[in-house]
Amino acid sequence: MITTFLTLTFIFLIFLWIVSWINYYNKLDNRLGSSIWRWSYDYPVLGKRDISFLDDKKFVILRRKKNKIITYMYLIVFLGFLVLMSFVSQILLIIQN
Repeated sequence: MITTFLTLTFIFLIFLWIVSWINYYNKLDNRLGSSIWRWSYDYPVLGKRDISFLDDKKFVILRRKKNKIITYMYLIVFLGFLVLMSFVSQILLIIQN
């Protein structure tokens, strides 16, 4: 149970670190927006013209880095959910006995 709690704490610290990176990328360019949960689109959207790699190379590279970090964030959230469920089940087993 202690190792699960330490793992959960470690995952939470990684989550905070990833969120700080997302906020850092958001502040580099205003076109990225301020959301930490939403990917920036890198594909054609009806009614909107996307900025291609040829239009603004630095922005597209920055957007792809941010999208990759957001994917890592979702992976950490999912992993944290699994570890949290393990932790709760261990607590419930202790309460039951």
